[in-house]
This record gives sequence, structure tokens and C-alpha cells, in this order.
Amino acid sequence: MDKKLTKSPFSVAMGAAFMMAMAAVGPGFLTQTATFTGQLGADFGFAILICILVDIVVQLNIWRIIIVSGKRAQVLANEIVPGLGYLLTVLIVVGGFFFNIGNVGGAGLGLNVLFGISPENGAVIAAVVAIIIFIVKNALTVVDRTVQLLAVVKVAVLIYIIAVTTVPYQSAIVHTFAPSKIDFYSIVTIVGGTVGGYISFSGGHRLLEGGVRGKENIKYVNEGALTGIGVASVIRVMLFLAGLAVVLAGNKLDPSNPAASIFKIAAGQFGYKFFGILLLAAGMTSTIGSSFTSISFLDYSEKAKGDSSIAKWRSIAVVLFIVASTAVFYVVGSPAKVLVVVGAINGLILPIALAILLLASTRSKIMGRGYKHPKWLLVTGWLVVLFMAYAGIRTILLLV
Repeated sequence: MDKKLTKSPFSVAMGAAFMMAMAAVGPGFLTQTATFTGQLGADFGFAILICILVDIVVQLNIWRIIIVSGKRAQVLANEIVPGLGYLLTVLIVVGGFFFNIGNVGGAGLGLNVLFGISPENGAVIAAVVAIIIFIVKNALTVVDRTVQLLAVVKVAVLIYIIAVTTVPYQSAIVHTFAPSKIDFYSIVTIVGGTVGGYISFSGGHRLLEGGVRGKENIKYVNEGALTGIGVASVIRVMLFLAGLAVVLAGNKLDPSNPAASIFKIAAGQFGYKFFGILLLAAGMTSTIGSSFTSISFLDYSEKAKGDSSIAKWRSIAVVLFIVASTAVFYVVGSPAKVLVVVGAINGLILPIALAILLLASTRSKIMGRGYKHPKWLLVTGWLVVLFMAYAGIRTILLLV
């Protein structure tokens, strides 16, 4: 991978933005959004609104703290409490691995819908393509271009589906701001699937990999984080509106594949093929994002990227990560329910990870002399920690 900053900070920030957004918009994202739209109807709009607000606070905090300190999240955690970084690594990598099983499986299912290939063989093909993307020369540039192209594909597919459905905009708006029911499980799950677990750090770690660090680059942190949140949120809202149109028309979504139901009911077999394209794109982008970010948590070096002791082994580690998750999918099959549950688990990890970085932001020894973390980010950050911890506890009580 690239060993020094060969592109402008803005270009790297946009790469990080799409890395984060497309890591979030995976098969789990599609499954969760469709599942809760089917269960909650227009009230799910409130959960999406809370998710977007939480996303903004989480990403602006985490990206800024990582870039100003110039250190990866696990290194920061170790500086707060020795050994804490290793615990964080375990939580992130294990969560990322389970999500990646669903990611490669989703890409395989996409190929199954499009070409009739078995999901297992489709997953192998998708995994091989992802591996090639990672091992080619200038891999980070190829990764950036790939996720940006696939983002355009996702948005184009959803624009088509919304165009052929009658979207109940008034109901969606009313219930988004005045829900008749608040479901904490849905909030924890979609927040976890958007900025929980490894996804929280995908953008910040991508910026470090691109050589962007230091408080002089805060401008690019803000631009990248807000762009990434915007892209992921637009896709979430579009899928919600398409699903709501189908549900309020009196249709029932297939619980085994609720996202596919939306497209098939809305546009027949043609729509189902479009879903295949969306699922393939979602699986590929999330496989890339999950693998890149999870493996970045194995690097505890505080040196410049080019001198990192793990740099020469990273490509091998990424390949092994993708191969292992593909092998599990091949043996076990599609973990549709696991995608929702892992989203909830990532939502539970979020308050722990965010609290660690907020503590780091107040240490001048870590952040550097002369830096003061914005008070509004600190306050809202701790409010998110408390809210997600509370919502997480409510969710655990419901599940048990």
C-alpha cells in the first residue's frame, strides 16, 4: 500500500469518507433497514433521525482525535490504560470478522440473483476480486476508486426503485419527528451498523494511512466525516422510503430476505435483478472496508506509516481475513439473522470505544500542547456515550 502522502489531503479525505460510508452500507445495512421498516413502518424514520445525529457526533469526534494525535485508536487506548488497546482490538476484529462473513455472503447472494451462481461460489468469486484489489500496486488508490464507483451504483439503483413506487412522504416526515412508538433495539442496531465497531474507525484510520495527520488538517477531517455521513444517510433514507412505500401498500416483506422483497414487490423480476446489483455492490464495499479497518487494529506502531513493523505483512493479513470469513460462509451459509445481531453488538461496543477516545482528547500528552478539543464535541460525545449505553442496556434486557 501507499507509503507516503502522494495525493492532496482533500482527495485522501474523500477516500476516507467513502471508505466509512461504504463500509457502513453493506448487506447488514440493507437487511437491518428493511427488517425494521417492515416491523415499525413510518416510526422507523425516528430511529434513522437519531442515527444520523449520533453519526455526526461520533465521526467528528473520532476522526478529529485520531488525526490530531496521529495515532490509531488502539494505540490511544493503550495510552489511557495499558492493555486497553488490546481489548479494543479484540472487540473490533471479532465484530468485523462476523460482519465480514455477511459481507462476502451478501456479495455472493448478489451474484446468485444476477447470474444464478450458487451463493457459496459467488462469495468465493467476490472474495478473489476483493483480494486482487488489495494486493495490486497503489492498493489504497484502487480501493478508493472502487468504493466511490460502487457508491454511485448503489444510489442509482435506489433512485430507480423510488421512481417506480408511490412514496408516502407525508407519513414518513410526521412519524420521523413525532413517532407513535420508540424502539431502542432498532436504534442500537442501526447505529451499530452505521458507526459501531470497526466502522467508527474506518475513516480515521484511512486518513492516517494516506498520511493525513495533525491539527492543521482538521478542515479535511470535518469535510470527510460529514461527506461520509451524508452519503450513508442518503442511501439509508432512500431504502427506508422505498420499503415504506411497499409496506404501507399492504405488502408483507419476506423475513428471510426483507430487502429483496422491497425490490421484487416494487418492480417485479426487473427490480429483483436491480437488488442483485445493489447487494453485490454492498457486499464488495463492506468487505473492503471491514478487512482494511479490522487489520489496521493489529498495528501498534507509533512510527510513520512507511516504517510500520506490520506494513509489509498487512496485505497477507488482509488476504487471510477475507479467506477465513469466506470459508466460514461457505461452510455455514447465509447468516441473515447474524447481520442484525452483530449490528446490535457493534452498537454496544460504540459507547466503550467513544468513551476511550474522549478521554484521550483531554490529555495534552496524547493530543499535543496547544490543542483543545471543542467543548460542544466533548459534551455531545459524552451524551452519545450515555444514550448508547442506556439504549444498549435496554436492548440486552429485551433480548434476555
